Amino acid sequence: QVQLVESGGGLVQAGGSLRLSCAASGSIFRINDMGWYRQAPGKQRELVASISSGGSTKYADAVKGRFTISRDNAKNTVYLLMNNLKPEDTAVYYCHVYTGYRGYDYDYWGQGTQVTVSS
Repeated sequence: QVQLVESGGGLVQAGGSLRLSCAASGSIFRINDMGWYRQAPGKQRELVASISSGGSTKYADAVKGRFTISRDNAKNTVYLLMNNLKPEDTAVYYCHVYTGYRGYDYDYWGQGTQVTVSS
């Protein structure tokens, strides 16, 4: 019922920046937490950043001070601004959204967008 469309990935040099976007559409009553995960080849998926409906944010230690998560509730969109990118940031990035309705939570995943950082 809810679809997530990601954009903004690409190839950048170390030290560069990228801005990822994830827009939710469909049968949305309320969006609660939103977040970004990433998965590198041969590695487990890890949480990069999250943001609550009230705007509270959390970041993985590896990206603190470099990445910024934000949301536009009017557009049902979550963003991830990635500054000072490092080769170890190379991964497929997935957005994740929780929606709520009548006491139940439902979660949805984006299709993933590739971020490659060259050294």
